[in-house]
Amino acid sequence: MGSKLDLLQGTLDLLVLQTLESMGPLHGYGLARRIEQLSGDEILLNQGTIYASLVRLQQRRWIKAEWGTSETNRRAKYYSITGAGRKQLAEETSNWQRLAAVIGRVLALSQGGSK
Repeated sequence: MGSKLDLLQGTLDLLVLQTLESMGPLHGYGLARRIEQLSGDEILLNQGTIYASLVRLQQRRWIKAEWGTSETNRRAKYYSITGAGRKQLAEETSNWQRLAAVIGRVLALSQGGSK
């Protein structure tokens, strides 16, 4: 099996927003594990990476945080997406879909050999 995938800058923020949109409020550890699970364990997130994204998204007001109690009865910060975050998610999803289509076309051309 190959190495874990490296995420392009901004990709993690998109994954966090999408996960919060689909799953509802999650704490940082649960959010990281869910993204790893959804990726088929192709993406490995350490605490520093996920928390840097959460801080960045909070500063942009795309997510908000509230204290709650985790499944293990520990105090944990739960993150949820905001209205501005939903708008950003829609915009970024559209951008990524366009980019993926363009890259797909370029790769398909290169499969045909250079002319």
